[in-house]
Amino acid sequence: MEPDLFTAAAEDRQEKDPSSSPLAVRMRPRTLDEVVGQQHLLKPGSPLRRLVGDGGGPAGASSVILWGPPGTGKTTLAYVVSKATNKRFVELSAITAGVKEVRAVIESARRATGGFGKETVLFLDEIHRFSKAQQDSLLPAVENRWVTLIAATTENPYFSIISPLLSRSLLLTLEPLTDDDLRSLLRRALTEERGLGGAVTLPEDAEAHLLRIAGGDARRALTALEAAAGAAIATHEAEITLETVEATVDRAAVKYDRDGDQHYDVASALIKSIRGSDVDAALHYLARMIEAGEDPRFIARRLMISASEDIGLADPTALPTAVAAAQAVAMIGFPEAALTLSHATIALALAPKSNAATLAISAAQDDVRRGLAGPVPAHLRDGHYKGAAKLGHAQGYVYPHDVQGGIAAQQYAPDAVRDRQYYTPTRYGAEARYADVVERVRERLGRAGEGGEQA
Repeated sequence: MEPDLFTAAAEDRQEKDPSSSPLAVRMRPRTLDEVVGQQHLLKPGSPLRRLVGDGGGPAGASSVILWGPPGTGKTTLAYVVSKATNKRFVELSAITAGVKEVRAVIESARRATGGFGKETVLFLDEIHRFSKAQQDSLLPAVENRWVTLIAATTENPYFSIISPLLSRSLLLTLEPLTDDDLRSLLRRALTEERGLGGAVTLPEDAEAHLLRIAGGDARRALTALEAAAGAAIATHEAEITLETVEATVDRAAVKYDRDGDQHYDVASALIKSIRGSDVDAALHYLARMIEAGEDPRFIARRLMISASEDIGLADPTALPTAVAAAQAVAMIGFPEAALTLSHATIALALAPKSNAATLAISAAQDDVRRGLAGPVPAHLRDGHYKGAAKLGHAQGYVYPHDVQGGIAAQQYAPDAVRDRQYYTPTRYGAEARYADVVERVRERLGRAGEGGEQA
């Protein structure tokens, strides 16, 4: 194995003085069986299992791209492979390496394969930082299997990695660690000798706060635990209290149960504050959800609902803003997603409000549920098949584009709801324009004034 991130000198120092290394490093899994989470990637016969094993024969081990948020185990998986594989293992970081270093590794790998029959595994961290030309330099080696590539990225590989490299590799997606995953990791770190060795205990409330702080990031969880444990040991405390955790990580424990009442109460308060146009209150509740470790996708979904439910056509840009925020959140995750959610929340809170679209579909659905449906008028039925004309389908239909003004005065709704008016636009914001349009259209269709029945 060649010198890399996991150098022999560092390992020797860690063995002699374990406390010299951060807790997150000391607790790194030594085998794939010790890995917490990502079990969907560690099944027998999986690409990572084959990298650790022999992986020979007619179907050799494939190059892989590990994609996932920080702290989900990309470097850890590479470390486990480096410790367990019988292949040469070389590590490069795209932050500091360039084409020259990549070519040197490839040439060395070709010599090792030809001269000694020794395969090479290349771990390339932060591959998204490589330019297109730098990524191109990897193609011959990956295609001819001079090296087996393990590349790690936190950015969407479909945007940050060239297509030829993607097509020659397997994309493995790492998921944020669950609270159960992190809880298992924290408890292991508390008791194992390479960790804290039972020097302190961690009560449930302090553990729950560490899980909220972590937000699915194992490294963040262990770093916070180490800081809190150090503070407790320094003051000769046998227990890491919630107050100690708050003091060491400088974040108050927000009362927020993601599976209980607080989850729904705060989410409800966020939406009602947006509906009430109180931008400051909305941002407060958004901050509480973020600080409590709420799933940003849940927040984004609520904002999309709010955009249609409470704003609608009063500001036609509200829904596209919320949808764009949801897409961005899914791509970038926390902490940067907080900026996107703030952007959308402010826009929705300050937008003019209208629930006309909400009331319209509710009234229409209510009529349908009560049986007010009836057959589709004959002239609107499908006439694109043999025999349709004999049935009277599509006969007498007036094509609106052939009529001046583009509105054909003919019956569209079934008889049962012919005079129903579901949509009652407000005069707020951009919806005022729609109110004028609706009035003109209904008049042209002969459904305006007293003849139109409100739903």
